[in-house]
Amino acid sequence: MKILQLIQKSQLRGAEMFASQLSNHLVEAGHQVLMVSLLPGTSELPFKGNHVKLQRPLSKRFIDWQGWKQLAQEIKNFEPDVVQANAGDTLKFAVFSKLFFQWKAPIVFRNANKVSDFINTTPKLLFNKFLVHNMRHVISVSELCRQDFLKTYAYNNSKTTTLPIGINLLQVNRTIPPDLISFFASGKILVHVASFVPEKNHSGLIKILHKLVDSGEDVKVIMIGDGKLRTTVEHQLVDMKLAGRVLVAGYRTDVLSIVANAQAFVLPSLIEGLPGVILEAMYCRTPVIAYNVGGISEVVRKETGWLVKAGDEDGFAKDVKQVLGMSKEELNTITENAHQLVVREYDNKVIAQRFLEVYKKVSGILL
Repeated sequence: MKILQLIQKSQLRGAEMFASQLSNHLVEAGHQVLMVSLLPGTSELPFKGNHVKLQRPLSKRFIDWQGWKQLAQEIKNFEPDVVQANAGDTLKFAVFSKLFFQWKAPIVFRNANKVSDFINTTPKLLFNKFLVHNMRHVISVSELCRQDFLKTYAYNNSKTTTLPIGINLLQVNRTIPPDLISFFASGKILVHVASFVPEKNHSGLIKILHKLVDSGEDVKVIMIGDGKLRTTVEHQLVDMKLAGRVLVAGYRTDVLSIVANAQAFVLPSLIEGLPGVILEAMYCRTPVIAYNVGGISEVVRKETGWLVKAGDEDGFAKDVKQVLGMSKEELNTITENAHQLVVREYDNKVIAQRFLEVYKKVSGILL
């Protein structure tokens, strides 16, 4: 098959990383994949194949005739059996390109979130309904997200599939990165991996850290990621006198090594689908503490981690204290359960084959 993967830009975020890993497995299985990114990005994605960067200006995010035409030309040249739009603005871009330039490949949308969390006005709902009814199929990252998509857009149930994000089951380098050795030696370390955007709730994490410090916990946090709210978060850390306890590390290529050496992985997000970073932490056998949002409860359960009611900062701090107070032996049962769940159900090689089955169905290729 020929598959075109459409991403927002070259950035080390969940949607783009998973699209890259998925594409690599599809190529290894003998299929052709072209990746096309819309906006300028500076990160080096792990996709090993052909990557076309349209470099469209953000100022033309809503109306971009030239960009739609460029995508149509790439599709004409590549002749894909299916076009997968991966979150962000990619569905809008693909739909308008197809409508105006009349290419034939079916559009599959990978839905990585609970969409109703983002629909806050009637015009936005109507516009997004228009987009989704001009695609062929939606692949949702969790069953909760699929049901939410069906309800929000009154979409056809037979045109939806639940396929979770997966991870590459590689050997984890458990050596602490040299530039972080002194920080890891300075206290108990929590790790948080997320872009600095409102839904990831860095502000709430800082409040949780403040509660832990006030209760006498010698704990520190490494925040991995970047984004528009980074400066705001750094100012909040100074205002709350926590700057010395938090390392804002930016984007890193050694995330698994950092997560594997932490006392816990924390994710107090207010909006999520099913984040791959949780699966990576579970694979590393690092205890996971997260708010119960999106599809997180489908992997973080009593036997695999600590699930907290969304917004309950006291409850979150209490669970962190419990984890920090447990011996490694006491944690082993839960972390091993989590590890085995990921190995059993979230191997990217297996998930890539399930994506392929959907592509074949959508494009009319016989299974």
